Amino acid sequence: MKYCLITWIVVISSIATGCTGYPRYLNFPFDGGGRALNSRSSDLEPQVTSTYIVFISDRNGSQDVYLFDAQQRQLISLPGLNALDEVASHPSISEDGRYLVFASSRQGKSNIYVYDRETEQKRNLTANLEAEVRNPMINADGTQIAFEVAKDGQWDIMIYDLFGNPLEF
Repeated sequence: MKYCLITWIVVISSIATGCTGYPRYLNFPFDGGGRALNSRSSDLEPQVTSTYIVFISDRNGSQDVYLFDAQQRQLISLPGLNALDEVASHPSISEDGRYLVFASSRQGKSNIYVYDRETEQKRNLTANLEAEVRNPMINADGTQIAFEVAKDGQWDIMIYDLFGNPLEF
């Protein structure tokens, strides 16, 4: 799984060549209306694949997940993903861009969600888990999701399959 950290000023060349290579500037246009990658809003926690940049932004008045296609240079619509009563954080995306995972908090309860762009369905993976969860990451082929879970006063790592079943190693 190749993921690279980015800042909005300098982007690692992963969009063009993978996670290796010399950092370079990418000139994504600014759009004051929030319809492009760069906006006046707070854009946080970016994750990169070879084609996509998934990030959190408050550009619509709530902390939501956004997806940018770096090759087409446009935001991708994510119907049914964001909710006004949820605060999203820590997005991650499979290499092909089909699956997005993220943490979300609603009324003080945190959960991990997976969103399938093909079916436009969002599923709560941790609804039956009585613990605090955070920092999900999906593997490149979109079959496993790792995240932190706080049970019994300490943070541990759990790995689920795409359907919400815990995996044992």
